[in-house]
Amino acid sequence: MDLPVTFAWLVDEANASPGPDRFLAELGGRLLADGVPLAGGALTLAVPHPIIARRTWLWRAETGAVIEALGFAGGPANQANQAGRDWLTGLGPVREETIGPAPDGPVLGWAGTRPFGDGEASQLRQIARFAAAPLAALVARAAAAALLDAYLGRRSAAQVQAGAVRRGAGEAIRAVLLCADLRDFTALSEVTEPTAVIATLDAWFDRIAGAVHAYGGEVLKFIGDGVLAIFPVTAAPAVACEAALRAVIAARAGMAHLDAARQAQGLAPLPFGAALHLGEIQWGNIGAADRLDFTAIGPAVNLVSRLEGLCRPLGRSVLISGAVAAELSAPLLPLGDHELRGIAAPCAVFTLPDS
Repeated sequence: MDLPVTFAWLVDEANASPGPDRFLAELGGRLLADGVPLAGGALTLAVPHPIIARRTWLWRAETGAVIEALGFAGGPANQANQAGRDWLTGLGPVREETIGPAPDGPVLGWAGTRPFGDGEASQLRQIARFAAAPLAALVARAAAAALLDAYLGRRSAAQVQAGAVRRGAGEAIRAVLLCADLRDFTALSEVTEPTAVIATLDAWFDRIAGAVHAYGGEVLKFIGDGVLAIFPVTAAPAVACEAALRAVIAARAGMAHLDAARQAQGLAPLPFGAALHLGEIQWGNIGAADRLDFTAIGPAVNLVSRLEGLCRPLGRSVLISGAVAAELSAPLLPLGDHELRGIAAPCAVFTLPDS
């Protein structure tokens, strides 16, 4: 049976679309070519993510541009759907279809330049039926991408999705490393209810990871109450160094606010230490044959970990290696050269004046 061109595309090619945004734009363009009077379209998918519940892509026929709106976990169940509906309503008469039997299935909506006729409405209903199979493939890919982003970080997830899944696969990159952990958290956890311990860790990780992500870095690992993050050097090293320093300053501000809130509740503050170092790392898959970790190793990782360990004996919350200090324009306080366990050469150590 010969199918109309748009239906044949949905059956044969649409499941290979690079992403939901391109699927929506391509489908909208084909419907326009078929004579359907479209002003825009919206596609909403549910995703398994700790923060984002649903994602909506919005396509404007006049420009071909696609933008994205997010519905967050804990918000109204129809938050993302409503974003698409509001967008379409602003363009013209709306027609929406839920794809598949599940109530949280994909929602495909269209706005017309005029009310849709009976034939056009029937065509859009059939399009929704034929879109079920390619959308199922897109949903599966979007779910996998959301989970990889949540557990690996965006850059690492992109590497894995691109095929870096074999042990030893990776690359040497230059990056600023940030190593941070809480002080005396083991003792605190021994006298605190487990649920309160988890809540405390989450509050700490929100501050430090939020600051890292805000300034373009990526958290590689949560290790107990510690964090290892990187700021890859993609332009001048000074750019990555400045971003990492701003992230540390933002994390300090966030923790000061948290400590004030804890003090008001009669709880102990959460002192922490953080260190920055610039160096070469090996970034990729390391582990057993059937259980891998996408992480960073190398002398620079060892050095930043040892440097963070100096925070307590030096009485400082932030320590900066000479390699990072050389790239920064901010005023720093030199603390001299220090021997670091397992590191051959002494490390020049700096701190912020008010650290």
